[in-house]
Amino acid sequence: MTRMKREATVRRMLEQSPPPLPPELHADAVRRGARVRRRRTLARRALWLLSLAVAVAFVVWALTARPWVEPPSETTPPLTGW
Repeated sequence: MTRMKREATVRRMLEQSPPPLPPELHADAVRRGARVRRRRTLARRALWLLSLAVAVAFVVWALTARPWVEPPSETTPPLTGW
């Protein structure tokens, strides 16, 4: 197909009226869009809940283990009775 013929075909296709759409197409699209939105909202809430649970678990671990405190020395006995 030459370039002129392709351009004429495309122009003819653009000038024609669009093909008729099935009447239930809009309802299906709305239903699917709502389902996708619900799933995304549920996934977002689940991720926020998981993030909150991880943050709480970290804080509890940090308060009980206290990793910033230097552990007591176990190599030499404490000097008492001098």
